[in-house]
Amino acid sequence: MTTIATPRHQVAKAIAHAHHDLDQVVDAAMWSMDTSETATALIDITRLEARVVELKTRVAAHADEVEVGTDVGATSTANWLAHQTRQTRPAAARTVQLGHDLAIYDRVRSALACGDLRLEQADVIIRSITALPDGLDPGLLIKAEEHLVTAAEEHDAKRLTILGRRLLEVIAPDLADQHESDLLEREEAKATQACRLTMSDDGHGKVHGRFTLPALQAAELKKMLLALAAPKHLAATHGPGVERRPGPERMGRAFAELIERISAKDLPQVGGRDATIVVTIGLDTLLGRLENAGVLDTGERISPAAARRLACTAKIIPVVLGADSQVLDVGRARRFFTKAQLTAISLRDSGCVTEGCDWPPWMCHAHHWTRWTDGGPSDLHNAGLLCPRHHARAHDPTYEMAKHHNGKVTFTRRQ
Repeated sequence: MTTIATPRHQVAKAIAHAHHDLDQVVDAAMWSMDTSETATALIDITRLEARVVELKTRVAAHADEVEVGTDVGATSTANWLAHQTRQTRPAAARTVQLGHDLAIYDRVRSALACGDLRLEQADVIIRSITALPDGLDPGLLIKAEEHLVTAAEEHDAKRLTILGRRLLEVIAPDLADQHESDLLEREEAKATQACRLTMSDDGHGKVHGRFTLPALQAAELKKMLLALAAPKHLAATHGPGVERRPGPERMGRAFAELIERISAKDLPQVGGRDATIVVTIGLDTLLGRLENAGVLDTGERISPAAARRLACTAKIIPVVLGADSQVLDVGRARRFFTKAQLTAISLRDSGCVTEGCDWPPWMCHAHHWTRWTDGGPSDLHNAGLLCPRHHARAHDPTYEMAKHHNGKVTFTRRQ
């Protein structure tokens, strides 16, 4: 790699100085840095990282323009950069391409150069703008860029992606509905075509699989599994004191329970018969006098205990309750929030309202801002979603909770 003994350009000089300064702290011990300074340093490093990324992409774009690497026969600047820095070619190509993109989206580049934007945020903003319909007025594109750069001051890349999908509603409301409809129809059609399910029996009592689902059906499945995997359901089905299993295992067992809960009456018939598993088992085994395996009509064999469990539940009929209208605001009539209220709160808050927390709504608790025991009503205005950790902190006297005008809350340790 070519090096310059005495940098002449101001960018090269700044890079050399940065290397020199960082050399001074390579072996610096961290024990003497207090909590406050550590927190500030970590945030400043994140800002510095963004500024370095912007400079790197700008230099990479210039390298592409002056065809760096042609003197050694490189087929492209990205290939040369990948070889010299031991990056993968796609990673080097993204760096070069981002440099060219930032030359077009100057507001994104400036925010990144000042450390006010993260790389993943910049990627989202650029993708969101390029996804807008062709033929829009250039002024609208500038408005879109300014809107998302401003939004990035309060939202991470995940939330920016959602805002980017609604971008047309901000810059051109009259075109938004049709564009969204077209976009969703294309996405849903692709998702339907991409549906896949593979299952493979390992021969040791386990079946492994992978699947791809459209977002709607995936959301429905996730809701079902979370209901079955919820701690209250586990306590009700397995008894109090049951330990909460790890996430993937809990969801896997919930999936198995969901399959057993599906009634054959709700499924199409196969060959004129219900899609019901038939177990062949002797009476003596069923009564526990013998321990012979049960044989499924699909050929698999199950333990005698599993066969007896299936026989035990085969006659159970689920009871379906009527769905009466429910009032969202019940005031002091009851202490706990109704299901309708919890649904409304979840739609409103979209997750834990603690600043910086990303727990989803279905894993959060509804918290009374003014405690029910202190006269607080069980209504929407006195409720907010908190994840289990922050809900516990809200009731911890060693912490003080502050509510802000944007609906968010923060916690600080009392002195």
